[in-house]
Amino acid sequence: MCVTCGCGMPDTHTHEHGHGHTHERGHDHAHTHDHAHAHDHGQAGRRLSLEQDILGENNRYAAANRAYWGALGVFALNLVSSPGSGKTSVLARTIEALRGELPIAVIEGDQQTANDAERIRAAGAPAVQINTGKGCHLDAHMVGHAAHDLPLADGGLLLIENVGNLVCPAAFDLGEAHKVVVLSVTEGEDKPVKYPDMFAAADVLLLNKIDLLPHVDFDVARALAYARQVNPGIRVFELSARSGEGLAAWLDWLRAGCRQARHAPPQPAHAS
Repeated sequence: MCVTCGCGMPDTHTHEHGHGHTHERGHDHAHTHDHAHAHDHGQAGRRLSLEQDILGENNRYAAANRAYWGALGVFALNLVSSPGSGKTSVLARTIEALRGELPIAVIEGDQQTANDAERIRAAGAPAVQINTGKGCHLDAHMVGHAAHDLPLADGGLLLIENVGNLVCPAAFDLGEAHKVVVLSVTEGEDKPVKYPDMFAAADVLLLNKIDLLPHVDFDVARALAYARQVNPGIRVFELSARSGEGLAAWLDWLRAGCRQARHAPPQPAHAS
């Protein structure tokens, strides 16, 4: 995770809203760490303590996010994957399919640029772009701050597109109802066993780009077996954001989640 990998050194991240201004704050609550490789047991103990402090603080923010979204009746999802899996394309296709039926808002996470937020707005949903700078994941504090700049409606859908990374985002709860991991058929089918923490943390797997199966060497059965080896209960949707194949089942699951969120009892605003 970030505390030991050296990414996300103290930096500033920005929230870009598409309406002429940005919000900045120092990113010093979760990424002040050194990239040391000494084999000193005291150093390892200090690192473990820092990891626990960081995750504990993050979990408190996540609990507050969960309570806030629960009070609003919002179904929040955290989409995670490696770069290039097609997360943004899935989101854009989802927004186009549900536009006018469900209120949808999006938080986009990338190290730099507002390209993805612009694509989401073009698809028809309001979006806030978070640029993490050197950081390799979103955390609950920055996501909660960004969510307050979005129009969140009762029974609505909040889609959070995390930074492309199959390692660090697995450890950080954002307050979402579910982590949704996206795996494309242009990647290796052994990704679930190479990056088990992410697939274990996810409740849903979207196998994307299935329209390319005739053109790539990808064994679907093997990939899903690996995913269920890591997480026997993971729910799978096979789809193509480009062609729309398999999209209906995913959309039905989203509709059901929004209905459930609308009628769910309020959540306590403290970490478990």
